[in-house]
Amino acid sequence: MRRILAWLALATTLCFSAPVLAQEGAEVVTAVQEVATQAPVAPEASTVDNGFVMICTALVILMSIPGIALFYGGLVRAKNMLSILVQAFVIFALMYVLWAIYGYSLAFTSSDSETVNQIIGSLDKFLMMGITPETVTGSLSDLTFFSFQGAFAAITACLIIGSFAERIKFSALLFVIVVWFTFSYLPLCHMVWGGGYIDSAWHAWDFAGGTVVHINAAICALVGAYFTGKRTGLGREIMAPHNLVMTMIGASLLWVGWFGFNAGSELAADGTAALAFANTCVAPAAATLAWLFAEWILLGRPSLLGACSGGVAGLVAITPACAFVNVGGALIIGLVAGFVCLWGIHGLKKLLHVDDALDVFGVHGVGGIVGALLTGIFCAPSLGGMGFKDGWDSIAGQFTGQLVSVVVTVVWCGVVSIVAFYLASKIFGGVRVTHDEELEGLDLTSHGERAYNIL
Repeated sequence: MRRILAWLALATTLCFSAPVLAQEGAEVVTAVQEVATQAPVAPEASTVDNGFVMICTALVILMSIPGIALFYGGLVRAKNMLSILVQAFVIFALMYVLWAIYGYSLAFTSSDSETVNQIIGSLDKFLMMGITPETVTGSLSDLTFFSFQGAFAAITACLIIGSFAERIKFSALLFVIVVWFTFSYLPLCHMVWGGGYIDSAWHAWDFAGGTVVHINAAICALVGAYFTGKRTGLGREIMAPHNLVMTMIGASLLWVGWFGFNAGSELAADGTAALAFANTCVAPAAATLAWLFAEWILLGRPSLLGACSGGVAGLVAITPACAFVNVGGALIIGLVAGFVCLWGIHGLKKLLHVDDALDVFGVHGVGGIVGALLTGIFCAPSLGGMGFKDGWDSIAGQFTGQLVSVVVTVVWCGVVSIVAFYLASKIFGGVRVTHDEELEGLDLTSHGERAYNIL
């Protein structure tokens, strides 16, 4: 009897509860259907990462104007100071315009053809089409990434002008820069950072531009130095820097701005950015001391110019490695760069028989090569590094990838630069100013102004 009463009670409860349960179930199903039909939530940029990279972008811009402008400007003679300032400022502006029109698109989009995509992207984002304040990649606004990478393109172009300072036609220079940017910088940028050949086939590490920026700029500068020839009076006249105070200020601005250059390349405010930041403190400091004391021993005195040059050499060398090596590795890379780059501007330049006026190749070319190759060694976990890139599992493999990336950069940029300067020489009747214009100085003859009216 008790069992019968229990079953009757359960049946009664179910009868009264069924409508309620059915209604709640229907509401749950409806809610699920509404969620399923809603548009996916658009990704949002991290305010922290976005703000961090914006600051880094401003620091990279500081490296170009006024950093490079003052560093190079102080190294030339007074009659050519203003010409360096004009070249740096105008080239910086030119690069951002070209970057917005087609540079960003070709560097950081994918081509429909897999073969073409190994070299260059597409024009899908020509004139920044489709890029709005709402478009986001990862934690970063696309507009922030556009601005950051544009600053890289701009400073790379500005680095070139030091090699043939005091003797190049302004019109020819602008032409060469456009050709070099289009056919050298953009393909190499895509091959290294846009998923192209160097990245996909050879798995080379280049965190912030050892190949894309420094070697690329240095090879174009070296070719330009050969095409323009040696300065009139070189070896017979004193061509000492006219204002080393400005050079030191420029070098200091470069070091400060380089934190944005290296740490900012992580595109996030995280531990990797902190590692790049720390290595950007240590490597140039080690290179400064290495250069200074080596110069002191060899030449009998330590110089401000030597200290500044050593610091820049260390910054160049740590650029590709800054997120892949520990602080000890950065220290060694800086020391090696200081010694090797000193040889680059005193020994190698004589072997090359070239008038690299402000030692662009000796510092940026040699330093970039040293940094790129040593990255393949000190990234090894056994040496405290962060590890090999996917595709390699040994120092020998990673070093091979780094070596190939250097060779591809040198050959690619070399060919493009030779063609660019050759075309410029034909179009503009030579790339060098006349003998009289060079003697009077480019400030007056090319721009109709003086940096110092008291002269």
